[in-house]
Amino acid sequence: MSSTSGEMIKRRVISLLPSATEIVAALGFTHHLVGRSHECDFPPGVEALPICSSTKVPVLGSSYEINEKVQEIVAEGLSVYRVDVDRLRQLRPDLVLTQTQCAVCAVTPRDLEQALCTWVGAQPVILSLEPNDLSEVWKDIRQVGEALGASQRAKELIVSLTGRLAAIRDQAATARSRPAVLAIEWLGPLMASGNWVPELIEIAGGHSILAQPGEHSPWLSWSSLTNADPEVILLVPCGFKISQTIRDLELLTKNPAWPKLRAAQSGQVYLIDGHHFFNRPGPRLVESAEIVSEILHGDRFAFGHRGTGWIPLKDAAIQSQQLVPLTGAN
Repeated sequence: MSSTSGEMIKRRVISLLPSATEIVAALGFTHHLVGRSHECDFPPGVEALPICSSTKVPVLGSSYEINEKVQEIVAEGLSVYRVDVDRLRQLRPDLVLTQTQCAVCAVTPRDLEQALCTWVGAQPVILSLEPNDLSEVWKDIRQVGEALGASQRAKELIVSLTGRLAAIRDQAATARSRPAVLAIEWLGPLMASGNWVPELIEIAGGHSILAQPGEHSPWLSWSSLTNADPEVILLVPCGFKISQTIRDLELLTKNPAWPKLRAAQSGQVYLIDGHHFFNRPGPRLVESAEIVSEILHGDRFAFGHRGTGWIPLKDAAIQSQQLVPLTGAN
């Protein structure tokens, strides 16, 4: 693949952000990756790459335990992540991908600056991504494409992704209803899902409530939840797979207000794999919109995500019986 100047830009790339890893792969440059973050696990095969970061947070903890540890670390002015400086030096990257969108979601430029302050030799280029809505996700894809000398391929990828979303929007527009939908990004304490998620809900034929497109995810009180009384609730905890969300369900279901919600009464509550979808601002946001469209308008959409990407709350009891008890939470 050539750059706009006709020269191939060869790079040794380390991605410290799962969505950036997926962007690199979607552009056809998986073979340029020489290192990854501890969370990068898609596409299959990237798990074999050397890990260049780690987290100080108990990943097996409950929502409340994770939140308390994060707040404790941030209050001390520290980073939630560690960067393996020796590993970075050994891998000799000339491009490192990271983000500034959320200091508790992935390694930030500040983490890298501290790690690279003792670097000997030519320092790698650091490309920091900061998407707040879908338009900025496409901008990030363009930036990664430019850094890899693949601007045209990035343009083609964006055209493909936006075209797929447009097809969903057009078909969803023919539905007879647009239910009020709340996406919950954290269960304890409650947080609505902002940024690009309200856009995905609207594209899929819903009306997003309690969060604004392009704005960071807001904390929620139970009174605001009950006052809004959404018709559909999507549980998409950041970084949680469905099995982890199942283990935290009592944070919702044991609250006296929960059974009074119309979504709970009508069985319109759904668990979604937030780890692989929604929380990663990359190519698979299209699959995230597909998931919502299946949930809201199953008579019009069947992309095959049910059972893997999402399940109804009523199916959680069945899956919970198959879960291995958590160990190591602290």
